[in-house]
This record gives sequence, C-alpha cells and structure tokens, in this order.
Amino acid sequence: MAKQARRRRASPALDRHYLYTAAVQSVDTDIAFFRRVWRQSHPRPFRLLREDFCGTAVLARSWVRRKADHRAWGIDLDPATLHWGEQHYAAAMGRSRKRLRLLCRDVLHVHRPQVEVIAALNFSYCVFPTRDELGRYFRQVRRSLLPGGMFFLDTWGGTDSMRADEERRTIAAETAFDGTKIPSFTYLWQQERFNPIDHRVRCHIHFRQRGRPRQRRAFSYDWRFWTLPELRELLAEAGFRSSAVYGEGWERGTDEGDGIFRRKSYFDNDGAWVALIVAFTR
Repeated sequence: MAKQARRRRASPALDRHYLYTAAVQSVDTDIAFFRRVWRQSHPRPFRLLREDFCGTAVLARSWVRRKADHRAWGIDLDPATLHWGEQHYAAAMGRSRKRLRLLCRDVLHVHRPQVEVIAALNFSYCVFPTRDELGRYFRQVRRSLLPGGMFFLDTWGGTDSMRADEERRTIAAETAFDGTKIPSFTYLWQQERFNPIDHRVRCHIHFRQRGRPRQRRAFSYDWRFWTLPELRELLAEAGFRSSAVYGEGWERGTDEGDGIFRRKSYFDNDGAWVALIVAFTR
C-alpha cells in the first residue's frame, strides 16, 4: 500500500503589525513631505514631532533615529499595540530611544509639550463621529503647536468612497524597521458598508501570505467619513489660520499614483483618491 502523502503545514503568519506597516505606512515619504512643506515657510528645519494615534509609533521612531537633535512623542489609547512596538522596535533604536516618549492616553486630553509638527495619518481621526468631537480634537492640536507649527492629516474620497467597495494590492517584499524580512503578500482593503445618513463606514483590512494562514479582519474600523470641506471648516473653527490640500499626481499611461503630493485648488473626482491636508498656525 502506498504511503499517504503528508499534508504540508503552513508556516505561521507574520504578525499583523509588520504587514500593516508594509502595506499602509510610507514613513520615508511622509517625513520627506513634512520637511518639504515646512521648508517653504521656515528658515530652519523642524525638530519636534508628535504622532497622534501612533500605534506602534514607527513614524515617531523613524524621526528620532534620523538626527541627534530630533525628539518625538507618540500618543495612542491601545496599550497592547504600544507594547508590541516597544517589544519589537526599541532595540533597533539604540540610544535614540531616549528621545522618544510614548503616551498611552486619549489625544483629546494631551496638549503639552508644544511641538512644531503634529501628524494624524491613515485616517485615524475618523474615530470621531461628530463635529463636536472632531472639532475638540482639532482645538487640542492647535493648542499643542508652537507658533508657526503645522498639522498634517490625510483623507480619502472619490466616487467609489460612498459605497461598499474593495481594493486589492500586492505588496512587495521589504525589510521592517527592526530588520525583520517581510515576504511579498496580498493586502485587501474592504469597505463593508456606508451609511449615507450619518456617513458612518465599516472597514476591514485582510492579509494573505503565500503558504501561510490568511488573516481575515486583521484590523477593523468603525469610522465617520469626513469630506474635505468639512475638515477644512473645522480646522478654521479650531483656530488654524489657513489650510491647504495636496493631491497626488498620476503616472503617465497608468491608473497608479506617483506618490508626489502637490498643492491643489482643484482636482478631478476620480473613483478613489487620497489627499493630504496641512493646517497652518500662521
């Protein structure tokens, strides 16, 4: 009798935080954008950065590791995610870790110390479902900025943004902040539902790695979908002197963004787009 073939066991799935950072975050691009916009109105580089809703705080960690005079603060409500970041990334920071402070607190209750740049990326502020709550957060950000400070946030939209939709992308292999090798994998963003009455959206992130178990609903979000005019109006009400919208350009002959964000007063409402908003204190 022929021996029964043994079923190969799937390798353990790589931790979801590694996959999230590879698929969603572009730390080097973000920092380059902050610096470019800052240089347009300041004679010297900024040094003090705060990352709101920081999660594993990869942005803040990358900032302090770049130069000896850089300091950063990371704020997040989830102690487990903050702990994971410390457990996996602290050793890779070396002595620069001393210039990073992580706070497990509500961003609505933090406005000290004052810094030069605050970032709330990956649509994280969408956890606030009402104008009162989001306006309160923006006022706290304004209080937390030094004179001449800037607030960076991103948003999304397009004709596909107000309905159930999915986006699938193949993420190229890369090396994580701590040197961990991340093989190529599939990222799926699912907008499960959209309620036109209150603009509440339910979204999920799924991961699939070859030869490893699928990670369904690795991250889930219950958000308010905010439009560009609403965000800019609330920023003005919070005391910011002005704000600007930066839209992404497109690669010629493709439907792919080029990763370069330019200041815009108009852009076409395509099926899906991502924009950056910069709010200025002066």
